[in-house]
Amino acid sequence: MAQVTVQQLAEVVGASVERLLTQMKEAGLPHGAAEEAVSDEDKQTLLTYLKRSHGESTDAPKRITLKRKTLSTLKTAGSQGRKTVNVEVRKKRTYVKRDTEELADEEQVIEAAAAEKASREAEEAAAAAAAEEAAAAEAAAKAAEEAAAQAEPEPEPETEEDLANMDPEVLRQRAAARRKVREAEEAAARKAAVEARKLEEERKKAEAAAATAAKTEASGDTIKRPKRLHDAPVAPTAADQRKKSKGRLDRNSPAGRGKQRGHNLSLSDLDRAESGMARRRNRKKLKATHEEHGRHGFEMPTEKKSAEVAVGDMISVGELAQQMSVKAGEVIKELMKLGVMATINQMIDQDTATLVVEEMGHKVKAVSADALEESLEEALAQHSDEGTQESRAPVVTVMGHVDHGKTSLLDYIRKSHVASGEAGGITQHIGAYHVDTDHGMISFLDTPGHAAFTAMRARGAKSTDIVILVVAADDGVMPQTEEAVQHARAAGVPLIVAINKMDKEGADPDRVKNELSAKDVIPEDWGGDTQFIPVSAHTGDGVDALLEAVLLQSELLELKAARDVPAQGIVIESRLDKGRGPVASLLVQSGTLRKGDIVLAGLQSGRVRAMLDENGQPVDTAGPSIPVEILGLDGTPDAGDLFAAVESEKRAREIADFRQEKSRDTKLARQQAAKLDNMFESMTAGEKKTLNVVVKADVRGSLEAIQSALLDLGNEEVQVNIVSGGVGGIAETDVTLAITSSAVIFGFNVRADNAARRLIENEGVDLRYYNVIYDLIDDVKSALSGMLAPELREEIVGIAEVRDVFRSPKFGQIAGCMVTEGTVYRSKPIRVLRDNVVIYEGELESLRRFKDDATEVRSGTECGIGVKNYTDVKVGDLIEVFEVKEIARSL
Repeated sequence: MAQVTVQQLAEVVGASVERLLTQMKEAGLPHGAAEEAVSDEDKQTLLTYLKRSHGESTDAPKRITLKRKTLSTLKTAGSQGRKTVNVEVRKKRTYVKRDTEELADEEQVIEAAAAEKASREAEEAAAAAAAEEAAAAEAAAKAAEEAAAQAEPEPEPETEEDLANMDPEVLRQRAAARRKVREAEEAAARKAAVEARKLEEERKKAEAAAATAAKTEASGDTIKRPKRLHDAPVAPTAADQRKKSKGRLDRNSPAGRGKQRGHNLSLSDLDRAESGMARRRNRKKLKATHEEHGRHGFEMPTEKKSAEVAVGDMISVGELAQQMSVKAGEVIKELMKLGVMATINQMIDQDTATLVVEEMGHKVKAVSADALEESLEEALAQHSDEGTQESRAPVVTVMGHVDHGKTSLLDYIRKSHVASGEAGGITQHIGAYHVDTDHGMISFLDTPGHAAFTAMRARGAKSTDIVILVVAADDGVMPQTEEAVQHARAAGVPLIVAINKMDKEGADPDRVKNELSAKDVIPEDWGGDTQFIPVSAHTGDGVDALLEAVLLQSELLELKAARDVPAQGIVIESRLDKGRGPVASLLVQSGTLRKGDIVLAGLQSGRVRAMLDENGQPVDTAGPSIPVEILGLDGTPDAGDLFAAVESEKRAREIADFRQEKSRDTKLARQQAAKLDNMFESMTAGEKKTLNVVVKADVRGSLEAIQSALLDLGNEEVQVNIVSGGVGGIAETDVTLAITSSAVIFGFNVRADNAARRLIENEGVDLRYYNVIYDLIDDVKSALSGMLAPELREEIVGIAEVRDVFRSPKFGQIAGCMVTEGTVYRSKPIRVLRDNVVIYEGELESLRRFKDDATEVRSGTECGIGVKNYTDVKVGDLIEVFEVKEIARSL
């Protein structure tokens, strides 16, 4: 511990050495010379003696307490009216007399102790810096030795002959080893230089700080002090603190108490400090805690920080502003500068967002919006590569025109009667079946033939291996037959033509071949590549040949799929069952689907709680080319969506949420663009009449077909607006939506529940049920036709020729006319023609036969005609009477 001599202490406190020795002797200390050392204990003993001696040196009162009492009144409002309350304020203040002469010695001792403490701290800091410098140098040297030891090369051969005889590979290895040694030595040298430079900078900073502190202390002291005390800077004194605080009261410092502010410490303060030390210590701790809690951690930024902004294909203005830590208004201003008008929730594309981010001084990180989708595709592709390829059954889609016998043909194969259960005798759903024939297993997809189900037929062609085109022998090629041929060619799948209804009298297979040859579908017996099989769905003739042709085509295709991998496939259909929830029909294309798997299908996900075949029987597994129905999804996926079995429910939900959000953003952007387009169209061409509808269907495929057919209806004057579309029964929310939007509710193979029916009856909502799609389309077409403005058509009903003109005092100018054609009516509009040019259009004021008024005058009869508000009728003019008829229009 550092010590000072009596002489140094006397210089610090500003007293003579003799006086200090006398006081030390009176305090009981053994010091008698100026060179003797004074320890901290000696200083404390001296300080205690001085406080006690100064406290007993006078009998004059040093403290006075004043009390003051103030009485005031306060008026308050209560339940019984206003009342007056007396308020008494009592104040108590204590004044202490302070003597600067008695305080000098104690202040000097305290300052000396503070200077000694600062000296010790400086010495410890210098020692620590030296130790760190030595440790760094030692570490650098050790690292260089280790690098040299690890990369030490082998001794080189002594003669050139030895070098010539050595293997070139060994020479290259030795050259590489020498190069590594040189690199290690250079790295160690650079590291040592960097460490030395850092230590030198730290040492210079420490010296500069010490010099600054010493200079400040020397310039701010009012008491004479030594320039150097153990080579350490001296801490600021209480006088320095008073200068910094500019005379403000510090409640934690004893120097701030009392009336006088010019000195630092009094003996009475020290006495109070000894008696109430614990109380003040607790108070200081509490205040320090409050200060620590009240101090916030925000620091004013000194420079603008550049952030890395992740921008996808589409991003909202609010999200872009949040990533850049700015207000959305600033982003909107930048967009306005670029000529883009956007709101905080509007989506902008990646190029526009990139320009805005760069203009605001940030960096752009282009993020692929389909990162999750890409990772899923990579995982599925990896599973497909890892699986063992095995032969699988063919998937066959039956297509053709409506009522050509597609479902009847499948009924004969399946030994069932599906068509008899369909409304109107036509198939309105896409069905999937697999049958075990004598020649092997085949999976069939039955597609509707109605014109509205184009999307269903397109999906069937894309998800199949072979297409069977059913053409009625007595009907020939029809529009949906041509469409099926186009879908098969677009999907690139082979085609087999089944000429059905060969048992009828008017069957003409050659006609079918000729008409299909015109569509580039050439039979094999005519030199083409398409098999034509004549069949009869009622008698079963040719069905075995058709199955053999299908299996032969599948053998040529060499269909294979992996069975020992997670399942992948396509959603055939989906519906909402009242008791079981969402039900999805899936076609497994590869892998094996098991009960309990996590399935991601389009925008929906879930665990397979139950799995059924096409007959409603439960199954546990389904391999490639097997259609099944599953329960457990959280919604009804769209028909045609791809499905896959994933490893975890969390991943499935994450991808499904991402797809739903992307779908919402796309729909929002489309709606905003549509609103803008509609606004310009309404400004230029007038307002369109709209029929609002709410559509509920039993399955997704039917809903899609109905919506597509309804949107195709209309023209430039009327259109259909689908307010809402969904799968399942008609609920109360659907009726409420229809009431709000003044819409008509269409139920296709679904019914309304009790609550919805009551609301419909009370509000008078128009609800219509349908089970055949063309009935629905015809009704909507009729409704739109009724909304069309009628066509106005003029018809000439009579012509009168002016033979003479008379003057009447009551009616003015009267034309004497002869009706030459038709009948002249008094209540119908007229035109006045002169030289076959219309010169006036108006109405009759009077029509008379002799002196009697007449309502009509027939051809070949004379009459008098008064034209209203027209007095320039001349002989030879023609008065043409016409009427306007309204003719109803239709789509």
